[in-house]
Amino acid sequence: MTQSHPRALLGALLAAALVVLTACSSVGGTNSGGYITGDGAVVQYAVDDRSDPVEFAGETLQGEELDLADLRGDVVVVNTWWSGCPPCRTEMPMLVEAEKELAKDGVSFVGINIRDNSPAQGQAFERSFGVDYPSIYAVDGEALLAFSHVTNLRSVPTTIVLDREGRVAALINGAIPGKVTLTDVVEEIAAEEA
Repeated sequence: MTQSHPRALLGALLAAALVVLTACSSVGGTNSGGYITGDGAVVQYAVDDRSDPVEFAGETLQGEELDLADLRGDVVVVNTWWSGCPPCRTEMPMLVEAEKELAKDGVSFVGINIRDNSPAQGQAFERSFGVDYPSIYAVDGEALLAFSHVTNLRSVPTTIVLDREGRVAALINGAIPGKVTLTDVVEEIAAEEA
């Protein structure tokens, strides 16, 4: 019987970790910057500190055109995700519940799928979680650039709340800490004077 060497074991563990990290960063969408999860911190922007409205349009997973400008007048919750992201899977039930709860208040939800290999893969994820709101399929990274004037969207997931004028009013960097955190932020923005 041979005794394993600690260095060999450490080398094997490091190699396995590298494979996992490489697998998470090999698909386009974040410019091969890697899979980075945020800390769930909530950042809110005062009305006077908000930048220009976000201009972004794309094709949904179902093949329909969607332009964020068409949703002006609503508060819009935008969530970046992909089906292979564990925090995305954890927070999706909360997003689905929040969408149902907030729909009556003039709040729209839009997902942005930034990494799946095909729309069908994203559709399967949505079906498994009962997602009724549309998701733009944007693995080319353009969706992330549309928000770059406000923040660097490197974490997956990230949730952005646009005010009724289409400006970034709040950002949750990483998985939402809980449904109440999201609904409180959205309700506060929805209550602002237009």
